[in-house]
Amino acid sequence: MCIVTTLLGIETSCDETAAAIVADGGDVRSNVVASQIDLHSQYGGVVPEIASRAHIERLDSVIEESLSAADCSFDDVDAIAVTNRPGLVGSLLIGVTAAKTLSWVLNKPLVAVDHVEAHALSPAIGLDAPPWPAVGLIVSGGHTSLFRIDGPSSIERLGSTTDDAAGEAFDKVASILGLGYPGGPAIDRAARTGDPRAVRFPRTMLKHGSLDFSFSGIKTAVLYHVHGHGKTSGGLEGLSSQALADIAASFQQAVVDVLVRKTVLAVAQTGLSTVVLGGGVAANRLLRTRLEAACVERSLTFHAAPMPYCTDNAAMIAALGYYRYSEGETVGLEVGAFPTGSR
Repeated sequence: MCIVTTLLGIETSCDETAAAIVADGGDVRSNVVASQIDLHSQYGGVVPEIASRAHIERLDSVIEESLSAADCSFDDVDAIAVTNRPGLVGSLLIGVTAAKTLSWVLNKPLVAVDHVEAHALSPAIGLDAPPWPAVGLIVSGGHTSLFRIDGPSSIERLGSTTDDAAGEAFDKVASILGLGYPGGPAIDRAARTGDPRAVRFPRTMLKHGSLDFSFSGIKTAVLYHVHGHGKTSGGLEGLSSQALADIAASFQQAVVDVLVRKTVLAVAQTGLSTVVLGGGVAANRLLRTRLEAACVERSLTFHAAPMPYCTDNAAMIAALGYYRYSEGETVGLEVGAFPTGSR
């Protein structure tokens, strides 16, 4: 008789309230996400206090919906996995408190999960066989990192952002261009009618051999291109819709060039033959196609996270939580929330 291990995943690290039911680390029975885009769009970014309040208001119903969609009850859940790092501390605390409460009331084991590591493993969800070892590129609003992934319990950071993450750069450039929030989809839409060679924006590679990232320079380059050197306003109204599209396309191309080059460099340094892509910006059309093309050119295997698992979601939390739970890595009710990822 095959014994199935079922986890409830809870994710509240930023501005999505999410819960999921996942069996054996890969069978996603439900994946419910309540987005907060409508709450934050008028501010051009996530407002931490609003995010925390929305998690409080929505989490109970999201958990109930995840159980209903999976046609199961709390009795069918073997353990509870929750994001406790990194993220907005107030948002994290909502999810952690809810998970600890459920753990105590239901007498279920509790598993703490690193949100970024979960993104790193998300490309494996739904695959017939695990893709490890692999170089993992994780690109989101708050994190841009390269990992060596030998398995769920062996994830080594090779490089990360030194300033703005790629997703942050997308949000800030979208704001500069008046395209709205969130910036990733807005830039992607605008770029479709633009010329990616119209403006030569910088590709910051840092020192020779570095696997770290820096996107603050390109954000400033876009700002000065639009308004004039040293200026922060006054130039947008003089741009045609085609000029805006060209800037968006050129910016997007520059960011993707850096992400692809750094990933190829990581492959060369590690000698691995598989690349995986995860995180919110992994939904970007150009990044997915360009990185896949670079892998095909070099005879590398490529896996991108399925679209539902690119943005913040609880399926990836439950999936990684399954492996932590299987290895006995549970936590007590004293577990805390760590906004920077420190334990």
